[in-house]
This record gives sequence, C-alpha cells and structure tokens, in this order.
Amino acid sequence: MPPIRTAIEDDVSAAAQPLLSVRDLRVSFALDEGLVRAVDGTSFDVMPGQVLGVVGESGCGKSVTMRAILQLIERPGRITKGEIHFRRDSGVVDLAQLPPRGAEMRDIRGGEIALIPQEPMAAFSPVHTVGDQIVEAILLHSHRWQPDRKLGRREARDITVGLFRDVGISMPEQRIDTYSWQLSGGLRQRAMIAMALSCKPRLLIADEPTTAIDVTTQAQVLALLRDLQARYNTAIIFITHDLGVIAQMASYVVVMYLGRVMEEGPVDDIFHAPKHPYTRALLRSIPSLYGQTRVALPVISGALPHPFNRPPGCPFHPRCPDVMPRCSAEVPRLMPVGASQLASCFLHHEEAEQP
Repeated sequence: MPPIRTAIEDDVSAAAQPLLSVRDLRVSFALDEGLVRAVDGTSFDVMPGQVLGVVGESGCGKSVTMRAILQLIERPGRITKGEIHFRRDSGVVDLAQLPPRGAEMRDIRGGEIALIPQEPMAAFSPVHTVGDQIVEAILLHSHRWQPDRKLGRREARDITVGLFRDVGISMPEQRIDTYSWQLSGGLRQRAMIAMALSCKPRLLIADEPTTAIDVTTQAQVLALLRDLQARYNTAIIFITHDLGVIAQMASYVVVMYLGRVMEEGPVDDIFHAPKHPYTRALLRSIPSLYGQTRVALPVISGALPHPFNRPPGCPFHPRCPDVMPRCSAEVPRLMPVGASQLASCFLHHEEAEQP
C-alpha cells in the first residue's frame, strides 16, 4: 500500500515546485525587413509567493517575454519554440500550447495570472468608469470568489469598493464611479493594481508599473505592492530597468540582454557579487551618494544591436570589456556559478565544469 500523504505534506510539496517554469522560450516577429528574434531561448522559474525581478535595458525582451506568458503576442509575432509550464489547482498546463483565444487561456489570463501594464491610462477604457471595468472582470471570473455560483453585480461592486480600500484609494464608494481620465497618475495606478487583484491571481506580472509616475508616488506604489504581496502571498514578476527598484522589491533577479538571460540569482548575490560583465556594467552605471563628485558616470559602451543585425555568439560580446575569441563564435550556456547564481559567460564556464 502506498504511503498516505497528509494535506500539510501536499501543501509543502506544492510550495517546493515552481508556480511558473519557462524553458527555452523563443518569440520571433517576421517582418518585411527580416526576422526579429525578440526572445531567444529564455528560461527561468517563479516559485509560489516569490517576487522575481527581471531587469535589463530597454529592448532586451522583458515585456515580450511576459506577453508571451499571457499569450498576448500580436501578429506578425509568434512563439516559435519553448515551454511555459503553469501550475494550476487542477495540474500543470503548458501555456505555450494553449490557443490564445481559447476558453482555458481566457480563464487563466486575468484570473490566475494578472498584468499591471506600464501605462494605466492606455489600459483603462476612457468611456467606462473604472469601477464598471473592474466589476466586469470580477463577473467574468466570478468562480475565483464563489466556486459554486455566479456573483451578482451588487456583490461584485462591493468587492471592488473593498479592493479600492485595500490599495489605499480614499473615498472608494465615490471613486468607483469616476473615469480614468479624472484620476491622477498615482490613483490610476492604484486602480489598475486593484483590477489586477480583482480575481485573486496566483501570479502578478508588473510591467514597469512605476515608469509613468513621479518619484514620491513611485515609493508609495512600491510600498503598496510589497504590502499586498505579503498579505495575499501572491507571486510577482517585477519588470524594470531600474536596479534600485529591484533592490527594494525582489528576492531573486533575472538579468536579460537581447532576449537571453545573462545572469540570475538571489538579489543580494547579484548586487554584491555579480558574475556577468553585463550585470557588472549595469551596476556601475547606478549613481551613488557616496561616490566622488564631478566624476563622469560610467556608461556601457556601444548600444543594443539592431534587431535585424544580431551579433553571432554571445549577444553582449561587441560591448563586453572581457571579450574573448570564442565569444563571437559560440553562445555560452547558462551555467551554475558558485552556490546560488547562474551566468551565461565563458569567463565562468571552466570554473563551473570543474568537479
């Protein structure tokens, strides 16, 4: 007779498994001018309740990767290869194999995986109140609140008022009936966070959610996200080009460049002992309050290659200060470096291959 597993053991086992596992994801756009490989073999895991930071320069494939997870790649783009395993209550499903407009993907998108976009003004409809749009999302995924029956509009409205209160919107009973263009940037972002949380998602994708707001409001939104993550134990993928934000938000970091993962590891290790030359260059470019005055801020030499003219070998080698002959001929694999980090760099391959 097989051993009897308890509910506690099942919960522990589930917590030890990735909530989301992306493997060798590739997304291409077939244009008249040529083929753009926006995501070129990206792999990473997100654990339950984890805050994963994804960082890199603009144009490195961060947002396209997240849109691929949600099956929101628009033509002429498409997922050409890879697996996106998402752990549902009913079992693991490969999102890359689901029809983008199919019933299961529509149930997952917005219900179990939610998105906070960069610009809420563009995400909200200007001709419907913010509250009505959130109510519609709750009604569409009402089983997330009541598995055995459909919610009524009055119940969904009460839930929306509670969500507004949770995200720090004052006078929620009145603000629920406002339009997005009547709200300040900070309030719009809070309303968008309320919409993202409206269906109790297991995974929240925050795509540079503080880009369009001022520094003071940014600090408030980051504090709000940290509080909500701790309260609901929701896993978050936080996308940004700001390493300072990553230091505040994430426990684990993935560094991307030109559609590939250059390095990943715990946030403290990435900041204090970066392994990849690209990660080190990003960290050197951060202004310091304790640095020398009147000294030019270090910059990464060169620029991102043109999408139609990707360099062979390691994508970073034309800008790398530690480039070697093999860097232009071979693509380095992402390999363990030290106890907790992985890096895609030939500088560390011999070290990783030693017994």
